[in-house]
Amino acid sequence: MLAYLARRLLLVVPTLFGIMLANFLIVQAAPGGPVDLMLARLRGHAGAATARVAGTGGETAGGRAARPGSGAEEGASRASQGIDPDLVRQLEKQFGFDKPAWQRFVHMMRSYLVFDLGSSFYRDRPVLGLMLEKLPVSITLGLWTTLLVYLVSIPLGIAKAVRDGTPFDVWTSAAVIVGYAIPGFLFAILLVVLLAGGSFVQWFPLRGLTSDTWALMSWPHRIAYYLWHIALPVIALVVGGFASLAMLTKNSFLDEINKQYVATARAKGLSRRRVLYGHVFRNAMLIVVAGFPSAFIGIFFAGELLIEVIFSLNGLGLLGFEAAVNRDYPVMFGTLYVYTLIGLLLNIVTDLTYTIIDPRIDFERRAT
Repeated sequence: MLAYLARRLLLVVPTLFGIMLANFLIVQAAPGGPVDLMLARLRGHAGAATARVAGTGGETAGGRAARPGSGAEEGASRASQGIDPDLVRQLEKQFGFDKPAWQRFVHMMRSYLVFDLGSSFYRDRPVLGLMLEKLPVSITLGLWTTLLVYLVSIPLGIAKAVRDGTPFDVWTSAAVIVGYAIPGFLFAILLVVLLAGGSFVQWFPLRGLTSDTWALMSWPHRIAYYLWHIALPVIALVVGGFASLAMLTKNSFLDEINKQYVATARAKGLSRRRVLYGHVFRNAMLIVVAGFPSAFIGIFFAGELLIEVIFSLNGLGLLGFEAAVNRDYPVMFGTLYVYTLIGLLLNIVTDLTYTIIDPRIDFERRAT
């Protein structure tokens, strides 16, 4: 087992490197960037000023700017008409784009090895500090969602397995199909429209988990206020995540119920309840419980991004979204690095959990 664990940990390095390299190349090939975005903003302010001048009959400030290809600009004419070339070079140096792409990637990965994630282009703060500030919101949202998904899915899956083929199984399958068919973010939009002031009532708040008066509240009021704010985001994530786990639980129980030891236990006169919860439950729940880390990964990394954006929750998902919109590359790659590293390590934890819960599973033997 130790040899298998060592191999998995060693594989984390090339896997992480490959993911970072692929995303770096995609970002490099994508149009636009921090320099272009900054120049566009500067040109937008200049354009607004010249429009006001033009409205009074004056000459536009950019009317006699150097034209692309005139030699006055070097590689910046695409977005910087009327912008001083020295300013363009200064911006490129400030953002680190005065160096070749391969040097920037090597420098980035060297820094990431010691968890030096750099500083945000626009917030003037270390990326690691920003992530630690946003992490509690994402962690609490992921934990609440994972807990409720398990509390809903396991009893539902057991009930569907015990009542397989009955009207209860058929009707609850409709809820499972809805969970499969409707993504969590679409259900979140529906909740906003119905319950958060979109078109009908405004029973729930739409932004954040706290308010300006949070520090003045008593602890009971804080707990109630927090649950009131987090209710809709958690419901949206639970609806999007319970279906697969419920079906996994049902299929796992059906597989165990049809085994010979269950028929033997019933032949010995054991009650149905004792057979189900004394023998079947323990074996059927192995795969469900062992899959907890991977379930948390799916909820934490896949589902939270759009939910945090829709409900304006100040977590890692919203931070990453804003970084992508603003081309804040240090935040983008910093969050990607941490997300990927945590995901790879939790996958190893999932495998270890399988071996702890069921000693019959031996990855070392499989590897040989």
